[in-house]
Amino acid sequence: MDRESTKDVDPTDAEHREIGRGLLEEEMGPSSSLAHLYRGEIHRMKFWRERLDQTTYWAIVIMSAILTWTFSSRNNPHYILLLGTAALTAFLVIEARRFRGYDIWRGRVRTLQKNVFAYGLDPSVGLEDPNWREQLSRDYRQPVIKISFEEAIAHRLRRIYLVLFSITLSAWVIRIAAFSTRPWPESAAVGSIPGLAVTAAVVAFYLLAVFVAMRNRTWQSEDELRTEAVGQDR
Repeated sequence: MDRESTKDVDPTDAEHREIGRGLLEEEMGPSSSLAHLYRGEIHRMKFWRERLDQTTYWAIVIMSAILTWTFSSRNNPHYILLLGTAALTAFLVIEARRFRGYDIWRGRVRTLQKNVFAYGLDPSVGLEDPNWREQLSRDYRQPVIKISFEEAIAHRLRRIYLVLFSITLSAWVIRIAAFSTRPWPESAAVGSIPGLAVTAAVVAFYLLAVFVAMRNRTWQSEDELRTEAVGQDR
């Protein structure tokens, strides 16, 4: 009997609607399509994770170079540290955009881990999300970004950039206090911009970064390791 072609298949037929129903069953072995799918998603997540790390690496390199140059001579202007802060902000924006893409692949991996592998290891706990198949199917049909840009900024601030901003701006304060012969706020002036205005802008920027990073919110990203169980039975 000849095999049916896709043109001969009626998608409304009950028999054909059942085709592929067991494709993602929990008991499927490591050579199954599910295993290949999982490995593929792990690879994509790893690739985007490396892109995030590369951005962070260059941000740290540039910050270190600016700090070294600024403190190498008394004649070097202090506002170079502020330009370094602006450069860090640009890297933060780039990294936040990449983090939103990274969250797509990580969300798929966590969906499979929680609802397939975790369930297979201990079925007594039940499924984490009974509708995971429908959600994953929709995500494969039309991938969409699931977290806001502001939340992505908050993630990267918490992980690394708030520390980098703290180091750079602290170095700016030390540079003004230790190398300038004029009193504050005159020593903080940049050209025709008064030192008081420059200081106010720096303080406002840092407080805004702290607020964005630390304010209470409902996190939409998938399992960002925000809880700890150190020394506890799991």
